[in-house]
Amino acid sequence: MNITQEADYAVRALLILSEEGDEAKLDAKTIAERGCIPLRFLLKLLRKLIHAELVKSYRGVNGGYALAKRSKDINLRDIIEAVEGPIAINRCLIKDGVCNANRRSFCTIHKGLEKVQKILSSELEKITLEELKK
Repeated sequence: MNITQEADYAVRALLILSEEGDEAKLDAKTIAERGCIPLRFLLKLLRKLIHAELVKSYRGVNGGYALAKRSKDINLRDIIEAVEGPIAINRCLIKDGVCNANRRSFCTIHKGLEKVQKILSSELEKITLEELKK
């Protein structure tokens, strides 16, 4: 499993919003500049984060983007899955019936990877934006 550049940018963007305060709004240009994120890419990314209900968007002169939840209620797993989809270290852990060895129900490799994936997911859930703030 690889954390993509998109997930990295998502974490950075949400952390920037978090550092401003849970109620604060920032425009996309400010977030892009502070996070060293290309503006066009950020705008696409913000749509995904809005869809995942991690970010709210406000229109108008005083518009911008803000966290949709408190920073203590947003964790790394939420953010990564918002842009990447379900976390899986092997495709057999996402989709039923997908096993290269055709042994899903009794595959020892599957059981071992599933254990690792549960630990990874659990650890990502423990790290919130609140903890990542400077």
